[in-house]
Amino acid sequence: MTTIHSQTNAGQANAIAEVTRQTLSDPALTRRSPGEEFAWAVARDGDGGDVTVPIRGYLPSAFPLFATRPRYTVRHLLKVASVSDRPTAYVWEAPQPGMDVPGHTYASTPESGFGPSVQHAELTDLVVEVPLPKGLLGEPALLAAFVDYRVLVRMGVVENESLLHGTADGRIGGLLTLPDIRTGVLGEDVGASLTAAAARVEDTGGSCDGIVAHPELYWRLVRDGTLARLNEVGIRVARTRMMPRGKALLGDFRAAVTLLDPGESALTLRRNAGPGGEDVVRASARVGLAVHLPQHFLLLSPPGEEDERG
Repeated sequence: MTTIHSQTNAGQANAIAEVTRQTLSDPALTRRSPGEEFAWAVARDGDGGDVTVPIRGYLPSAFPLFATRPRYTVRHLLKVASVSDRPTAYVWEAPQPGMDVPGHTYASTPESGFGPSVQHAELTDLVVEVPLPKGLLGEPALLAAFVDYRVLVRMGVVENESLLHGTADGRIGGLLTLPDIRTGVLGEDVGASLTAAAARVEDTGGSCDGIVAHPELYWRLVRDGTLARLNEVGIRVARTRMMPRGKALLGDFRAAVTLLDPGESALTLRRNAGPGGEDVVRASARVGLAVHLPQHFLLLSPPGEEDERG
C-alpha cells in the first residue's frame, strides 16, 4: 500500500507540474512551436489589442519542414555565431589587386597579400506581415499551423532575398553585390562551368563548399546527375527564386561569411492593420552578416552578362 500511495502521489505531482508548464510562456520553444506559442498567447489575451510574443531564437530556422526534407536555404550554407544585440566586431581581409591566380609558393598566393582589418557588422530586422483570414483567431490549432507552415515559409523568402541582395537599410550588403566578388561565365555545359568555377574559388585559398542557384538551374543539375556528384564532394546546393535565373553563386560560404544571431525574434498580432482592415501577423527576426573574405565568392552569369551583378 505504501508503494502504491507513493506512486500515486508522484503521478499527481507530475500532472500538476505539466499543467503548470502549460500555463507558462515558452519563448525558448522548448515545448511549443512558434505557431503554438503565438496561438497560446493570443488565446490568453483578454483586451482585444495587439499581442507581441517574444521568441528567444532565430525564427526563420524554426520552419518545421526543414526537419523532414533536404532543401537548403542560403542560411544553411553559412556558419552561425551567437552575438549580443549590438555591432559585432569581425576581421575582414581585403584582396591585393592582380593576384587572382596562385603560384607554387606561399609568397605567390593571393592570400599572402590579403590585408586584414577589424570591421563592425550592424544588426537589422527581417520582417514579414501576413493577413489573417476572418475567423482564424478563434481556431487556435489552425492558427498555430498557419503561423508554422505559412508565415515562417515567407520569412525564409525574405531571409534569402536579404542575404543575396541586401536589406533596405544597408546593414546587410548582400552576397551578390559584394565589392570584391569575382565573376565568370555560366556556359551551355553547366556541369563543366560549375566545376571550373569551383576550382577558381579555391584560387584564393578557400574551399568551394556551396552553390546558390535558381530552381530552374537546380533541377537541371538533378536531371543530368551533376547535383549528386556535387553532393559526393560535400558541396551543398541551395535553391531559391531570389537568385536570378541563369546565374549561380559559388563560394567558400563557411569561411567567407558568418550569420550573426542575437536570438531575438517576435510574432505580433496587429489588429486591423491589413490593407483591408484585417488582422495581420507580423514575424520579425534580428540578424546580421559579417563578410570576412568576399574574394572567396564567384558569380557565374550567362555569356555577355558576367560583369553585371545580380
